[in-house]
Amino acid sequence: MFTTASCIGREPFGTPIASHHPMKRRLPFLLVLLGAALSFGSAQGTRSVEAGTPPPFLHQASPWADSVFSTLSLDDRIAQLMMVAAYSDKDAKHEKGIEDLIRQRNIGGIIFFKGGPGRQARLTNRYQAAARTPLLIGMDLEWGLAMRLDSTIRFPRQMTLGALKNDSLIEEMGLEIAREMKRLGVHVSFSPVLDVNNNPANPVINDRSFGEDRELVARKGIAYMRGLQKGGVIATAKHFPGHGDTDTDSHYGLPLIAHSRTRLDSLELYPFQRIVEEGIAAMMVAHLEVPALDSTKGQPSTLSKPIVHQLLEQELGFKGLVFTDALNMKGVARADKPGEIELRALLAGNDVMLFPQDPVKAIERIRQAVDSGVVDRALIDHKCLKVLRAKEWAGLARMKPVETKDLHADLNTSRGKLLRRNLYARAITALNDHHKAIPVGRLDTLRIASLVIGDTLGNPFQTGLQRYAPVTLFRCDKSLKRDSLDALLRKLDAFDRVIVSVHNTTWRVNKDFGVPETALDIVREIAGRRPTIFALFANPYRLSKAYGAQLMSSVMVGYEETEETQDLMAQAIFGAIGVDGKLPITASAFYKCGDGREFKPNGRMGYTMPETIGIGSADLRGIDAVVKQGIEAQAFPGCEVFVAVDGLVVFHEAYGHTTYGKERKVRKDDIYDLASITKVASTTIALMRLVDEGKLDLDKPLGHYLPELDDLSATHARMGFRDILTHQAGLKAFVPFYTKLLKDGKLRPELVSDSATEKYTVRVADKLYIPQAYRDSMLTWVVTTPLGRKGEYVYSDMGYYLLQEVIERITGMPLDRYVSSTFYRPMGANTIGYKPWERFPLSRIAPTENDLSFRMRQIRGDVHDPGAAMKGGVAGHAGLFSNANDLGMVMQMLANGGTYGGRRYLSEQVVKEFTKCQFCAPNGTGNRRGLGWDKPVRGQGGPTCDCVSYASFGHTGFTGTMAWVDPDQQVVYVFLSNRVYPNATTNKLASMGIRTKIQEVVHAAVAARVKAVRTEAKPTERIGR
Repeated sequence: MFTTASCIGREPFGTPIASHHPMKRRLPFLLVLLGAALSFGSAQGTRSVEAGTPPPFLHQASPWADSVFSTLSLDDRIAQLMMVAAYSDKDAKHEKGIEDLIRQRNIGGIIFFKGGPGRQARLTNRYQAAARTPLLIGMDLEWGLAMRLDSTIRFPRQMTLGALKNDSLIEEMGLEIAREMKRLGVHVSFSPVLDVNNNPANPVINDRSFGEDRELVARKGIAYMRGLQKGGVIATAKHFPGHGDTDTDSHYGLPLIAHSRTRLDSLELYPFQRIVEEGIAAMMVAHLEVPALDSTKGQPSTLSKPIVHQLLEQELGFKGLVFTDALNMKGVARADKPGEIELRALLAGNDVMLFPQDPVKAIERIRQAVDSGVVDRALIDHKCLKVLRAKEWAGLARMKPVETKDLHADLNTSRGKLLRRNLYARAITALNDHHKAIPVGRLDTLRIASLVIGDTLGNPFQTGLQRYAPVTLFRCDKSLKRDSLDALLRKLDAFDRVIVSVHNTTWRVNKDFGVPETALDIVREIAGRRPTIFALFANPYRLSKAYGAQLMSSVMVGYEETEETQDLMAQAIFGAIGVDGKLPITASAFYKCGDGREFKPNGRMGYTMPETIGIGSADLRGIDAVVKQGIEAQAFPGCEVFVAVDGLVVFHEAYGHTTYGKERKVRKDDIYDLASITKVASTTIALMRLVDEGKLDLDKPLGHYLPELDDLSATHARMGFRDILTHQAGLKAFVPFYTKLLKDGKLRPELVSDSATEKYTVRVADKLYIPQAYRDSMLTWVVTTPLGRKGEYVYSDMGYYLLQEVIERITGMPLDRYVSSTFYRPMGANTIGYKPWERFPLSRIAPTENDLSFRMRQIRGDVHDPGAAMKGGVAGHAGLFSNANDLGMVMQMLANGGTYGGRRYLSEQVVKEFTKCQFCAPNGTGNRRGLGWDKPVRGQGGPTCDCVSYASFGHTGFTGTMAWVDPDQQVVYVFLSNRVYPNATTNKLASMGIRTKIQEVVHAAVAARVKAVRTEAKPTERIGR
């Protein structure tokens, strides 16, 4: 198929390549002397085009190449033109055969195929040690070492890269691949692919091409080439003269390119001309039959002098290395017998015979041709010297053995992984978006479902989605019977948005890219009933037959299916990362090359690697050692640690088990009792909102909002909110109200029930209920408790019973409902809230204490604090549960000055007022507290390390939790554990300073990214709540 769709501005098809850019004549002196060799056997009348930028290895003097050349016999010089296939996953017989060939024939190079990096490194050292002339080592590395080797970084395929607006990232990828190649002793990358893929059915190129637009292919191919060659390796453009418009795989047959010369000049040849002008070092010639370039019937282009010598070298002016494609491929192997094929390839103009079927026969046959005068010796000399000059440029004159120590780490650096992540992220392409479905908003009103087709429930895509909203998960096979489909559709009818994705995709055209029509039928049925977002983790050509896709709410293309692309797609759908990818091919009349909507990030938390913001991943791994120390000391059975910097989550790990019995490992979505973090993440932010709305005046007395206090306790009625929130109102620290339910240390039978009844309505634990009257009496008990001296700091829960009452009076709704509807649900913070046993299976909730003082049972899913339990699990001082991610979301909103996800929840002014120290003395002494929020102190007794700023704020929790924000450094840190399991008698978590030691690691890593000078902090932590 020939399409004229254009991704970017370009000249119209039909413009001959020779007229596009005048080429300057720049022939190095040595090539002028040797250039006569190229004239042997050349056809008369072939037009010549002046050369562009010479390949890099022709820029420099070559004393080593000249010296080595002079020592080589004719057979050696012929052998230098052979690059033999080798594998690092085959047996000793194969390895010995390659070594014998190197020792006995002095072959020029090796192309490594399948294997592993460690094994290949050892073989490289072995083979190079055996070589009289250092070997030029090449590999097919279109998407990096992982194209051939396990345990290495797999970069995106070229079609994915074709979607990028930013070509500099592709150049950076080339540079990184070059670094990895040199580390492994590889000198030649058979990339980039410069085929213009304008045939959706192309079975061999397809997503290996940058796309269907000649300008796009040329531009991105040049960027890739520049990165490789800046990194000191030889880039090889392929598959000349253009393999993009074929429906035959040249591994198995000889494809026919039946287009006119005018068409070839204007499209297929264009990227090759451009990259020659830019100084590409090498070119690979494909096995194609192209009658417009060589009328010999059945002639593979690899063996065609009109194509290799006349077109590539003379017309395009290419002076670099010319490689054949592998000569064992059926597209050429059937053309002649071994030896003859290599001779014909040499005579056509190729410099290096890649993967000769029988290299010994090839060397001998070419020697015979030289001896008989069929091949001029000057031609061999010229090509051999060219190979040697390429070797010298690639560093073979200074070759050292490949160091195997730390090889795996050096080939899998965080920098390389981050680059891959950025490439995948920038490729994501948003197509139609009819209902402004992207990014997903109004999380408090939308019911969202995710259906994965062809994968297990809770796969990486669904895991990513659930970080942003309460997404209900479904799965199905790629084919459903009608009754099963109808049942699924009925379930999905209950949702406002359905996010559908197809998984276990493939690059194979003949397998519909792993997205069969039956799977698309399911997608169409859903899209016909509900607003649907379709996430395609496959080749976008699949959209050519995705009938009705244009009617979906949105179509998002991720191009490839990896854990990373699924994670990034989830972030893109919810707006945490921007989207600006452009379709590099035309999939249908509705989806054309260059299509792609652009969306900017909306302020939701993104998830990335620390290196994104200049932090070293290794600098945060110190957290592992601190946690390990705590678990081994049984300070806690397991925990979650969460770190966000600049609004990006750069560390989130789960450690240990939920109990010491180790029945179940902690997961990153496990839910913990936050204990006193409730004071700030619920009560305080509720008060902040009411102050913002003018419904609460912090400088009015408590009695203004609770007038009945005038009769119950005038002292309480006169209390100020600032004194209560800073714990200096004279309230007692704690009163064990639960003892009113006990007699002789046991629950009074007449006051409890094992089930909810009309009388016993307040749940305090599983199968344990008390009368409503006891919950109603708690406010009276609080205000009738004797007071201490006002102005003296005493950390207290008591004031939060009163503050809860104020909030509920003003808002007219229970505290749990108010904070959920005002903050948590709009943010998409699904797990944070009270009474998690109502919403989640107990297996997701970490157990706390085996309560032997009050409830006489193991507590799990109900609040640990006995006073909050008597309030039915909803209290101002305790009762909130969350996973680390959702608590981090709330804290990030505060770090942002009151905004999150493009929505303002609190004013910046009220955030600053509540989080500043209210009663600090000028010398730094006095009450350190903000309004509700804890603040740092220097020295012993504070909740933090000395590494945080004075602007920082947060809170700790008795159950073993901590949440802290440092707005100066834009750090959010959350630590969740169930250190009170199975009892709270000791607090090793605090005495060992685990939370503050982790905080030190975090802030040291953040400081290191800006080369900040910091004083070593002491691990200090207040023992207690």
